[in-house]
Amino acid sequence: MRAPTTPRKSDRSTTAKAPPKRPAKAIANLAAAKAAARRRKRDALTREEIEAIFFRFHQVEPEPKGELESVNAYTLLVAVALSAQATDVGVNKATRALFKIADTPEKMVALGEEALIGHIKTIGLFRTKAKNVIALSQRLIAEHGGEVPADREALETLPGVGRKTANVVLNMAFGVPTIAVDTHLFRVANRTGLAAGKTPLAVELGLEKVVPDAYRLHAHHWLILHGRYVCKAAKPDCPRCLIADICRFEHKTPA
Repeated sequence: MRAPTTPRKSDRSTTAKAPPKRPAKAIANLAAAKAAARRRKRDALTREEIEAIFFRFHQVEPEPKGELESVNAYTLLVAVALSAQATDVGVNKATRALFKIADTPEKMVALGEEALIGHIKTIGLFRTKAKNVIALSQRLIAEHGGEVPADREALETLPGVGRKTANVVLNMAFGVPTIAVDTHLFRVANRTGLAAGKTPLAVELGLEKVVPDAYRLHAHHWLILHGRYVCKAAKPDCPRCLIADICRFEHKTPA
């Protein structure tokens, strides 16, 4: 009988290998994360805790303001439309001179797309935004007598205007208690447990259900500013957070 031979190197390389075992620490971390997620889901914020969150925001800043500069409802609409994928600081630098010469739809159309580009070329996507601003200005003149409509559906028909932009304009220009969800607010709502959601709309609708009426008008400004300056994406400043004792965020930054 022929003795068994040792597999050649090429044979050994094709031999099926058992899948690597996941380290015990990784398994423990995964289990802990899942347990924490279940705990957060069960341990929802109470009505008293939600009231306390907005009471504290109100105590620190009774009437928070948006950081975009504008002189009327029309320039606010333009500024918010320009702010998509851009910073408020960058938009303000570009629009200060622009709004001195074009603060109405009629003046903006007269200025023209190429001249508008000259004013906003430091803002991301400036060519598309310039085209939209001229188009929405023309639409306002043709369909709304040059006035910004105080209606979400009408606003959302304008070029370059989505739900968030419409909500900001309704809130700041017309005093409607809308909630505009940007990346900062989305993060804060999910971290704190105020309104967990996978989409901006889900978060918006969730907040509408839980924010007390007395705080509804300024709710989105408080949450946006909190996310921008305290509950930051990469490293939240938990030691400086005035709602840290209520917040459901598990991975708080140590003092």
